[in-house]
Amino acid sequence: MRVFVTGATGFLGGSLARQLLDQGDEVVALVRSSSKGAALAEYASKAPGRIDFTEGDITDIESMRPGMQGADGVYHLAAWYKVGATAHEAKLAERINVDGTRNVLDLMGELQIPKGVYTSTLAVNSDTEGVMVDESYHFEGAHLSAYDATKAEAHGLALQAMQDGLPLVVAMPGLIYGPDDHSSIGRMIRNYLRRKLPLIPAKPEYCWAYVDDVATAHRLGMQHGRAGEKYIVCGERCSLVEAFSLMEEICGVPAPSRTAGPGLLRFLAGFMQAFQWMKLPPDYHPETLRVAARATYLGDNSKAKRELGYEPRDLLEGLPLTLRHEMEKLGLQFPG
Repeated sequence: MRVFVTGATGFLGGSLARQLLDQGDEVVALVRSSSKGAALAEYASKAPGRIDFTEGDITDIESMRPGMQGADGVYHLAAWYKVGATAHEAKLAERINVDGTRNVLDLMGELQIPKGVYTSTLAVNSDTEGVMVDESYHFEGAHLSAYDATKAEAHGLALQAMQDGLPLVVAMPGLIYGPDDHSSIGRMIRNYLRRKLPLIPAKPEYCWAYVDDVATAHRLGMQHGRAGEKYIVCGERCSLVEAFSLMEEICGVPAPSRTAGPGLLRFLAGFMQAFQWMKLPPDYHPETLRVAARATYLGDNSKAKRELGYEPRDLLEGLPLTLRHEMEKLGLQFPG
């Protein structure tokens, strides 16, 4: 199968690309620079499949045409992600997450691609206020971050494209974790291992899924997903406080003993609003503090399990893999 993949050099996209190569697919990876694909090229040299790199950008529709032409399927994973966005970064998020997705979907339709999988997120539902929602849930209101807002807009484009007949499946992951994660949760885990995480937000709850399992869900979506359907491909529900307590049990590094409640974080978000003109570290940005004060991004993956055969590993299996890798990189000894 010849598949066109955006975001193949990213955290989730890299895992997906490796799985596609392992199953013998011909992967055409869109990259802004061929040098970014060196690690994947090396992996492909030892895998049954093959990989070709095409230079381009999802914000430039014509740059994608040569690579997408003739593809049997398209995986669109490329996205801008950050919590704590500046005004400039919010515009960049709009350009990549919204305009870029529109370009991918439009070109898929024009080239009559047989099937595609688009990576959305549970964050399009915003804070579910502790409720596990399914694919029928629709949030209307102000989003907590530029990422959430722009992904919600892109999600809407995907739904409209499906209504218009585009053979598309929408995958909706929750929190994705694993080795070499450079997102805010990956940064938190590394700071925790360095014993430089003084406290944890008390309220946030997420549905945690190991990166390779979410990548597998995308493959299953292409193989078994019904065109026009959304699938929540998250993992088990767990608060940040519970997750770091579990990490302590696994690796022996003490979890932070202090937590920051929603009231304090909301106060700090309002206080830091006055300093937005400064280049603030992401962890102190008002947007980050707002998310930390109240975010419960929760979803029910029953449909994906039932229709796709999705079976994500639990935290007791995924966290040791993550912690061992990160501890070894930091020169720390993983127990056992």
